[in-house]
Amino acid sequence: MAADRRMARTFEDLLVWQKSHELVLSVYKLTATFPKSETYGLSIQMRRAVVSVPANIAEGFRKRGKPDKARFMNTAEGSLEETRYYLKLAQDLGYGQTAAILRQVEEISRLLDAYSKAILASDFWLLVRDF
Repeated sequence: MAADRRMARTFEDLLVWQKSHELVLSVYKLTATFPKSETYGLSIQMRRAVVSVPANIAEGFRKRGKPDKARFMNTAEGSLEETRYYLKLAQDLGYGQTAAILRQVEEISRLLDAYSKAILASDFWLLVRDF
């Protein structure tokens, strides 16, 4: 079945942003269960990193030039990798099961990579899939 494609009007139309926002919600749920001693430690670091992913996608969406758009996607990729590390650390510290969230991270990583390549390889008529 072919995917329906249309132009993105806002960052919220982007599948990569939608998945990143879902990741934020998952991380917030996980960190809410962390020990009180982590309130100003790992919890806040993880939340800061994960929120940066969809925030940079949103900010990059409105940038006009390909280099600017790609730079924001690259920053989102960096924040996603930082989040990946924090999830591994949380798992190792016994703060919760992170396998499902790490699968979300992997999916978003693939989407960001494809999105970045599309930005650089085209005149940037941004298309998104409706699922």
